[in-house]
Amino acid sequence: MNAAGPIDHASDLRRLAEMASRPQALADVLRGALASLRDVVPYDLAAVYELDRDELRLRLASGPLADERVTGHTLRLDRFPSIAHALERRRPVAQTEEQHNSDEGDPYDGVLDLPAGHSCMVVPLFASDRSLGIITLDRTTCQTYSQDVVQLAGVYGQIVSIAMLFAEQAALLQRYRRQLNEEKQLLQQRTGGGRWAIRALEASLSESMQHVVRLAKQVAGADLPVLISGETGTGKEVLAQAIHTWSPRADQPFITLNCAALPENLVESELFGHVKGAFSGAASERRGRFLTANGGTLLLDEIGDMSLATQAKLLRVLQEGTFEPVGADRSVRVDVRVLAASHVDLREAVRNGRFREDLYYRLAGFPLDLPPLRERSQDIAGIAGGVLESLARRTGRGPWSFGPDVLDALARHPWPGNVRELVNVLERAVILQPSGELRVQHIVLNPGTASRLPVAQAAGAEFLEFDDMQRAYFERALERTSGKIYGEDGAAALVGMKPTTLQSRLKKLGIDPAAARG
Repeated sequence: MNAAGPIDHASDLRRLAEMASRPQALADVLRGALASLRDVVPYDLAAVYELDRDELRLRLASGPLADERVTGHTLRLDRFPSIAHALERRRPVAQTEEQHNSDEGDPYDGVLDLPAGHSCMVVPLFASDRSLGIITLDRTTCQTYSQDVVQLAGVYGQIVSIAMLFAEQAALLQRYRRQLNEEKQLLQQRTGGGRWAIRALEASLSESMQHVVRLAKQVAGADLPVLISGETGTGKEVLAQAIHTWSPRADQPFITLNCAALPENLVESELFGHVKGAFSGAASERRGRFLTANGGTLLLDEIGDMSLATQAKLLRVLQEGTFEPVGADRSVRVDVRVLAASHVDLREAVRNGRFREDLYYRLAGFPLDLPPLRERSQDIAGIAGGVLESLARRTGRGPWSFGPDVLDALARHPWPGNVRELVNVLERAVILQPSGELRVQHIVLNPGTASRLPVAQAAGAEFLEFDDMQRAYFERALERTSGKIYGEDGAAALVGMKPTTLQSRLKKLGIDPAAARG
């Protein structure tokens, strides 16, 4: 080797080391490393393999023999003990003719036509306590690589290892950054849309809700699990979010999982995450809700629909704070405050064998029972006002106020759908009245309940479809104004719309204003 040789190699190593520190340049580093390595270690095939569990998968190949024959090549460690040994010892090894002729054979047997005793080397790739993969170097010449060459190849292998580790960390950080951004947007939407509901809780006038709020604030400062029960639509998620907001974890994530909204075989993955290849379709690693909520609060909504197998794993997290992602062989420790909600009687589910008794008592250490809306009619005005404020912010329309008898009519309704039904009714009302005063004719309830409000009595019928409800409302307005649309005494002023907007609605619904003039 001439005097300039070592200097050139040192320059190559410095350049590759600089490239390795830029994770986005991994492919360039691999190609550059293999190209530079050929000046030091002659080869006809150099291949970089990544370790995936017990299998090595080809990432990049270079040299005259790097063609379609080696594309997608894989090596199982249990099939090649010498490669597994090199990974374990973390030293590059030059293969001998005896090893090629052993039962193990050559990694490219049946793939490439390499002569017995050809030059062959395995360079392990590793970082800290992790094995990352290998580089194989093969040459058709029948001569064993010298020890000096093997050691120099090991230096190149370390640079490739650093590049692979940096690239993996950068990809992981990028994935987490995207996920956190999505979660941040979701949290902002939830928090922005839930502030009015939390304020409405605190402003409750009914004694039953004041009692629930007092208990919730007392337990908020502890990490004790809370079981929230109540009919569908009573606001169990709002109360859970309020507990999180009143707790020391308020600045950390508040994550929810509706156990009834997912197929049973996906709930476990959603909760605990999974590793790549854990099951069919698991093309990449996934963080579960527990990891996402680490440091914060996790609400398990409709927990009564969780399978018994998943209940057992959840119990372990509550007891030990650890779990295994699906397909993983290592435990993960998290710090998560768990809240649970259910509209079904979990005690009855325990008696029927559908819910674990030990998990129930773990969750029900501090139970909270939300009363239905029909039992706290004093709170309806505050909730309705908060809904209208939220709709004004969200839609850019409004503001709205309540006309005579509207709040009284709302208070007299039984609300089988609870707060959720009240929100839906008001959302429909503000479509009919884009701003201004909401009147009883704007308040239309679901089929089977509309007769309890004056508007339904005025209509003389129940409204089964939203378009039918709009059509009847506009026809009544036109009848009252004798088909007139414009002016202070016109139908547009009566329904609180611009005349052009009303005309557009009438045309869409197939209503002829002239029919009301007769």
